[in-house]
Amino acid sequence: MDIVQRNNVTVTGNPQGPTVVLAHGFGCDQNMWRLTVPALAEVYRLVLFDYVGCGRSDLTAFSEERYASLEGYARDVVEVCTALDLRDATFVGHSVSSMVGVLAADAAPERIGSLVMVAPSPRYVDDEGYHGGFSAQDIDELLASLDSNYLGWSAAMAPVIMGHPDRPELGEELKNSFCATDPDMARVFARTTFLSDTRDDLGRVKVPTLVLECVQDVIAPREVGAFVHQAIPGSRLVTLDTTGHCPHLSAPEATNEAIRGFLAGLRR
Repeated sequence: MDIVQRNNVTVTGNPQGPTVVLAHGFGCDQNMWRLTVPALAEVYRLVLFDYVGCGRSDLTAFSEERYASLEGYARDVVEVCTALDLRDATFVGHSVSSMVGVLAADAAPERIGSLVMVAPSPRYVDDEGYHGGFSAQDIDELLASLDSNYLGWSAAMAPVIMGHPDRPELGEELKNSFCATDPDMARVFARTTFLSDTRDDLGRVKVPTLVLECVQDVIAPREVGAFVHQAIPGSRLVTLDTTGHCPHLSAPEATNEAIRGFLAGLRR
């Protein structure tokens, strides 16, 4: 199988520069990075892709068995990196992709040499001594709503996730992205995302890591950002002065500045 075609891989930016892989979150595609690409393209070689089931990926390659765990998405990442023979790349993951990046870096340390985690959460469900932001009942209701009426769920949840009621166009864009995703494949990705628990994997991260959080985020509250930062040895935590779960869209300048600063530090 042609991995590049399967994941609709796009390579842009400076072909001689250090490589940065940009990975989208649930219900999205690589277009969500369009405000980040111009900020990095002059210096860095950029690799973008769509997870199978999202964007312009090859939908015939979708396997419910494979993508019922985050390891399946991490295999996609490793296969993309291998197909392009990437070495020591920086993996920038949004939301659930942050944890996919953790798993991929563990599986292929020669391919991924650093991580940027944008609004990460290793577990969405509250647990003893851990605040993930949702009760088990919350998640059950969320998944039931998604199963019964995916388009309705998308219309209701997208503005909440985006977190900018004063800028309804942002919520509308996220809703349209959700609605463009195949509902059956989105249900699998949602269940995999919201029922995941990768807290134990954080301690195995051995690469330089930047954790980006927002001052208010209903999907990944600040307690989660603090947990991720504390669990990853030597990580750096930056709190962006914006709300919502998609700072690369709602506050691209601050997000890009944080990413550029981290990348520049790696080159010293």
